[in-house]
Amino acid sequence: MLHPHKGKLSVLIITLNEERNMKELLTELAFADEVIVVDSYSTDRTKEICMSFPYVKFLENKFENYTSQRNFAMDQAQNDWILFIDADERLTPELKKEVLETIVSEHPKSAYLLYRTFMFKNSKLRFSGWQTDKIFRLFHRGKARYKNERLVHEKPDVIGEIGKLKSKLIHYSYSDYQSYKAKMVAYGRLKAIEAKNRGIVPNFFHFVIKPLYKFVYQYLIRLGILDGGRGIVICYLNAYSVYVRYQFLKEMTAKN
Repeated sequence: MLHPHKGKLSVLIITLNEERNMKELLTELAFADEVIVVDSYSTDRTKEICMSFPYVKFLENKFENYTSQRNFAMDQAQNDWILFIDADERLTPELKKEVLETIVSEHPKSAYLLYRTFMFKNSKLRFSGWQTDKIFRLFHRGKARYKNERLVHEKPDVIGEIGKLKSKLIHYSYSDYQSYKAKMVAYGRLKAIEAKNRGIVPNFFHFVIKPLYKFVYQYLIRLGILDGGRGIVICYLNAYSVYVRYQFLKEMTAKN
């Protein structure tokens, strides 16, 4: 007897106040067998926009961290194959075709890494550490689960072989300075909790050396200098995220 969900695809999206992205993104996802949005109680028009698409299943779940939210979303899926997409990401026609061909291939891997093209506003950022950016986005639901110890920049545990897709995911991560900075601060807060759970006590090394190294590494070693002013902005904000991580950790340590 054939498995009714074998070779079928569930696209999962976790959101919070993403009204500017949802219409364009969801319009592109009609090719999937199932589309699920797990929202963290947005206060903008995210819910309204999602509900206007008949093939979208909209759910609300309190956000604790990215790992728990992704695992919750996976538990709602009906199909064997999971494709996670963030609201600021877009699939090219070539990538859609490759995804569908991959999941029905004779011997698929357990999970696949997708390379991403980082967009600074509406132009491609070629360096600054993003030129080899890749992330788990496509996997067999029964062979991957996100690790609880990572609250942000989460990575699934995979049972079996890992592959890579050739077509790139378009990542519109940087729309404006304040939004990207807020994102880096949010990531820093979750990273601080991870550090606290590992028993790290912040000191001069964490406040000065680690942020400085982050900037120098991305700007010089990873050639952010070739991205001009955009490279300075991205490398600075990524280094700033490291700094605020340990500021948050310092505050949590002081309270304890």
